[in-house]
Amino acid sequence: MSDMITADLVDLDLSAETKEAAARSLAARMVTLGRVTDLEGFLADVAAREAQMPTGLDGGIGIPHCRSAHVTEPTLAFGRSTAGIDFGAADGPADLIFLIAAPAGADDAHLTILSSLARQLMNGEFTDALRSVRDTAAAAALIRGDEVPAGAAPADRAPAGEATAGQAPAAEAAGTSEDSVAASVAASADAATANTPETPGPASGGPARPFRIVAVTSCPTGIAHTYMAAESLENAGREAGVEVTVETQGSAGFTRLDPAVVAAADGVIFAHDVPVRDKDRFAGKPTVDVGVKAGINRPAELIAEVRGKAERGEVSAGSAPGTPVERAGDSSEGYGTKLRKWLMSGVSYMVPFVAAGGLLIALGFAIGGYKINKAPSVMDHFLWTQADSWAALLFQIGVVSFGFLVPVLAGYIAYGMADRPGLVPGFVGGAISVTINAGFLGGLAAGLIAGGVVLSIQKVKIPAAVRGIMPVVVIPLISSAIVGFLMFVVIGKPIASAQKALTDGLNGLTGTNAVLLGALLGLMMCFDLGGPVNKVAYTFATAGIAVASPSDSAMKIMAAVMAAGMVPPLAMALATTVRGRLFTQTERENGKAAWVLGASFISEGAIPFAAADPLRVIPASMVGGAVTGALSMAFGATLRAPHGGIFVVPLIGNPFLYLVAIAAGVCVTTALVVVLKGLRKPAAGTTAPTAAEGGAAARTAEAKQPVAA
Repeated sequence: MSDMITADLVDLDLSAETKEAAARSLAARMVTLGRVTDLEGFLADVAAREAQMPTGLDGGIGIPHCRSAHVTEPTLAFGRSTAGIDFGAADGPADLIFLIAAPAGADDAHLTILSSLARQLMNGEFTDALRSVRDTAAAAALIRGDEVPAGAAPADRAPAGEATAGQAPAAEAAGTSEDSVAASVAASADAATANTPETPGPASGGPARPFRIVAVTSCPTGIAHTYMAAESLENAGREAGVEVTVETQGSAGFTRLDPAVVAAADGVIFAHDVPVRDKDRFAGKPTVDVGVKAGINRPAELIAEVRGKAERGEVSAGSAPGTPVERAGDSSEGYGTKLRKWLMSGVSYMVPFVAAGGLLIALGFAIGGYKINKAPSVMDHFLWTQADSWAALLFQIGVVSFGFLVPVLAGYIAYGMADRPGLVPGFVGGAISVTINAGFLGGLAAGLIAGGVVLSIQKVKIPAAVRGIMPVVVIPLISSAIVGFLMFVVIGKPIASAQKALTDGLNGLTGTNAVLLGALLGLMMCFDLGGPVNKVAYTFATAGIAVASPSDSAMKIMAAVMAAGMVPPLAMALATTVRGRLFTQTERENGKAAWVLGASFISEGAIPFAAADPLRVIPASMVGGAVTGALSMAFGATLRAPHGGIFVVPLIGNPFLYLVAIAAGVCVTTALVVVLKGLRKPAAGTTAPTAAEGGAAARTAEAKQPVAA
C-alpha cells in the first residue's frame, strides 16, 4: 500500500463540518498529487456512491469511496476530525475518515489491498492507534502496515482487553503483500476453525462439532463494506464458538465457496446490497438475508438469528427480502414500492425483446411493404436474390421475438418476487396468457400470481430429506399447476375481455381524445426520465404494437411516446449551446453527449441536468414533452418500431410532421429552461462567467459560482 497513501494524503486536523466538505478537503490532496484529474467530477462520483447507502460505520468511522474515471491510480486519503462528521452511522458522527479512490479499471491486487484496510477497521487496536497518532508520517505508516518510525509511536494505546477478541494487531492485519481476496478469506476461515471450541450442533443429541455458517458479503462498489462485513462476521463467530466461512463478492472478483463447505453448513447469512451471485447454491438451508451494514454492525445478532432458525427448522428467508429487485434489509419499504420493483423487473427484461422484434418487423415492412405479413414461411420459400424474401425473413424473425414478450414479462415479474424458483410458473402463466388472448394484462397477472404462489410454498416447513429437490422439482411442479389452473379456469377469461376492451378503446380514439392522450403520455415520458413513470408510458405503447398487425391507433401512441422521450436530452443540448453561460463546464460537456442520446431516444441523457436543477429542468421537460406528444397525435404520425429515435424516421408515417412535433417540444423546453435559469439570483460576491467560456478565466469564475438547485 506504500504507493496508495503517503504523509501528504493525511490530515490529522480535518476541520470540515459536513461529509461533503470532508470529501472535498481530502480529494483536494489527491488532486495536488495528480491522483485525481477532475475534482468536481470525482466528488460527483463520491456523492453518487453515498446516495446508494451512507458510508458511516459504528465506532466513529466514515469511509466515503467510489470507482471513478477521474482517478489515475488507487489512492487512499485519511482525515481525523476533532468535532466529528455525520456520515449516517447509527451511533453518531465519525472522527476517522478514509476517502478511497479507485480507478474505473482498478486491478485486483490494489483492490485486495483496499480490502485489507477494510478488515483492519474492525480492529479496535488499529482505530485506537489512529486516534492517538501524532504526525502524518506515522499515520500513513500505520495505515500501510509498515513499522511505525522510532519516536513516532502513538502516545497512548488502548488496553489490550478492549480490543475485539480474536483480532490481530493492525500491522499484521494489513501486511504489504497483494494476496488474493480468496486467500484472505480462506485464512480467516481457517483461523476461525482453529480457535473454535467444540460445541454441540443445533439438534439435540447431534455430533459434538461447532455450528457452521457460510456467509456472502457484497456492497455496490465492492471495495470497503464487503470486506468489513466479512471480518465482522468472522470475529463474531470466533466469539460465539461458531465456524463462519465467508465468500466476499467484491470488486476484486470472488472465489466460490467449496461445495462441500456449503453442503456441511448449518445456516447461511447474506449480508449484501447487490444481488448474490449463484444464490441457488444455498437453497434449502436456514437463511438470514440482510443489508451489508447489518453484517458490520450487528454480526452477533445475525449469528444468533440463523441458529434460531436452524433449531426451528426454517429454511426460507421469511418474506424473501433478498430477491433480485429488492435490496436486502430494507424492511421499511411499503407494498407499493415492492410492487413497482417487481413490475419493473419484468418490464426491464421484456424491453430488449420489444426493441429487437419491433425493429425487425419495421425493417421487414420498410423493405417489403405492408403486405409482407402475408408472405409464406421462409422455410418454404426463400430466394437469396429477392428483396421480398429478405423482408419476409426479417418480419418473421421479429414476429417470433414478439412471441416471447408476455412470457418474459410474466416470468421475470415472478423472478423479481421469488428469485429463480419463480421463473417456471411465471413463463408458463405468460404462455397461457398468450394462448387465451389475455395479452399484456394477463402477463402482469400471471407473473404476480406465480411469484405469490412460490413465496407461499417457500414458507412451508419442509423435511430435510426433500429440501434438495425443492427448487428443481417440487416448487416448479406445484406452482405451475396452480398458476395454470387459475389462468385457464378462473381469471383468464375476464382478463381477456378486459384486454379486448382496452384494444377497442384505443382503436376508437380520434380528435381531441387522441391529442389529450398524447399530451398525457408526453408528460409521463418526461417526468422521471427513464424511471418508473416513464417506463409505464413506454410499456403501454409497446404493448399496443407487440402483435403482428397492430392497429393504427397503437402505432400513433408509439410514435407520440418516442417523440416525447427524445425532447428532454435534445432540449438540454440545445440550451447548453445557445446559453452556455447558464450551465457549468461539466454540464456543457454533458450537453454535447445529449445530442446523440436524445437523437437515439435515450431520455436518460437529461438526467445529469435534472439532478443538478430538478425544479427547473423537470417541469420544463414535461411541458415540452406534452407539446410534442399532443402534436404527434394530432399530425397522425405512426411508428411500428419501439425504439431507434431519428434512425427509424424512414419507418414513420408522416415523418416530416413528426420531426416538426419533436422540434416544437425541444424549442418549448429550451426556452423555459433558459428563462427559469436566467431568473435565479447569482450568489453574493460572484460574477457570471465571461463570454470566453472556454478560457481559463471563465473556468475559474465558474468554479466560484455554485449552481442553484
